Amino acid sequence: MLKRWLLALVARVGIIALVICCCLSLIYLLACKPAAHHKQQSLLWSGEGTSKEGYMALLQEREDSHKHYINSLTKQIAQLKEALQERTQQLQESLAKAKAKGILPLGLDSLHNTPTQSDLKEFFRSQLNLAEVNSGRKLLSEYAVIHFDAFTLRRVYQLETGLTRHPEEKPVRKDRRDELISTLETALHVLNGPQQRSDTTRRKHTYSPSDFIEGLTRTERDRGTVYELMFKGEGPQHFTQLVFFRPFGPVMKVKSERVDTRNMLINIIVPLSRRADAFRQFISNFREVCIRQDGRVHLTVVYFGRDEVDQVKAILDQTTRETRFRNFTLIQVNEEFSRGRGLDVGARAWRRSQNVLLFFCDVDIHFTSDFLTSCRLNADPGKKVYYPVLFSQYNPSVIYSNQTHLPPVEQQLVIKKETGFWRDFGFGMTCQYRSDFINIGGFDRSIKGWGLEDVHLYRKYLHSKMMVIRSPSRGLFHLWHEKHCADELPLDKYKMCMQTKAMSEASHGHLGELFFKQEIEAHLNSQKQMN
Repeated sequence: MLKRWLLALVARVGIIALVICCCLSLIYLLACKPAAHHKQQSLLWSGEGTSKEGYMALLQEREDSHKHYINSLTKQIAQLKEALQERTQQLQESLAKAKAKGILPLGLDSLHNTPTQSDLKEFFRSQLNLAEVNSGRKLLSEYAVIHFDAFTLRRVYQLETGLTRHPEEKPVRKDRRDELISTLETALHVLNGPQQRSDTTRRKHTYSPSDFIEGLTRTERDRGTVYELMFKGEGPQHFTQLVFFRPFGPVMKVKSERVDTRNMLINIIVPLSRRADAFRQFISNFREVCIRQDGRVHLTVVYFGRDEVDQVKAILDQTTRETRFRNFTLIQVNEEFSRGRGLDVGARAWRRSQNVLLFFCDVDIHFTSDFLTSCRLNADPGKKVYYPVLFSQYNPSVIYSNQTHLPPVEQQLVIKKETGFWRDFGFGMTCQYRSDFINIGGFDRSIKGWGLEDVHLYRKYLHSKMMVIRSPSRGLFHLWHEKHCADELPLDKYKMCMQTKAMSEASHGHLGELFFKQEIEAHLNSQKQMN
């Protein structure tokens, strides 16, 4: 009897809570006008000029339309919240009594332990207290400082630029742009809201986006993001500062699954023309990593022309004799070299029924067995493609100029600021399944020679619904080699080639030493004479 009464009580409370939620949703829909919101959002960062009078007229119109609702909505929301809290408290008390008596029906125990809104607010408040917002924090060194990014209505000024981003740029990423827009709109809503406007000192001024001066933002990965926004005040020496904090919630498990890579074969495709010595070095790494350590790979070499092809065949034959490894395919194409064409031919030449995982590679690439594992884990047919950012080696003769002999290649592959850089402007090395490559349309076959074919393919995936995994890879290296930019290249490709050549030579520090070599030697000589 008591169980039926308890179930009836729970049902009634649930119905009442549902009605209250519906009422709140209806009131919210009446009070908010998404069309105006999206219109204003599109104007903020579009770059189109909008006068201050236009913004003020828009804000005045919205204020007038909401003025009739404010008092009634405030009372209704307060009453609904009070009723909801009362019903929730009654339900919690009833469930607590039933649990104490041991008569809580199966399945209702989770309701008793459900976090309340106050628990959520308390958690967010603790995140704010732990973050460096209201006060500073003792740091170990200058490297522990989390810097701010500055932003205005149309620009973001950032320190972490890499090689593809700029110190000052428009917020290109949609999530970044929407984040800053929503923060600015929240600030305007607060400044022009009833609580602020009740203050007689601020009553005469209606804030608009043109009053925004500058904002600062930074993110503590385990706490949240803080925003500091500056607005013009009543006079030239008066300003209004707002601080917002977007707290992060606890880590939430999305999925947990086992991945079996034992049968995941990787087809490594290498387009090649001449460069037999570089191919010999590539095969040396291939024998160690792919044959001795991994064993689940196939190598496809697409060779352009006839020069040095006999040397390439001899290297493959020698590898087969010494290792008994026969998973090679050599395709000879009597055409002018085109990287995109070679990779496309190699991908389409696969005749087995298995949907093989492709790794588009170059002869100057050095990879480890850990990279092959990342290749298998970060590519998923129909879902994900993997575009790793490789570490590009500087000129070893510059890096190790103070040593008598260059160290072996394996000892040169150290990820440091002085030895190389993350090649975040390159998209040529990628892991993707053959079915995805075919369905996306493959490479643009009209591109000849060096460059751009990888960017076009990368953009195809960005414009599709596939997830692109883009991250630095600690097991993928580009070995330095002398770069020649052909005179017959078009101007845009020639400039790209020369920029890459300049970036790949040495770090800023080493280039400075080379540039000021005479001054440094003169200083050393003067020091010797003084001593």
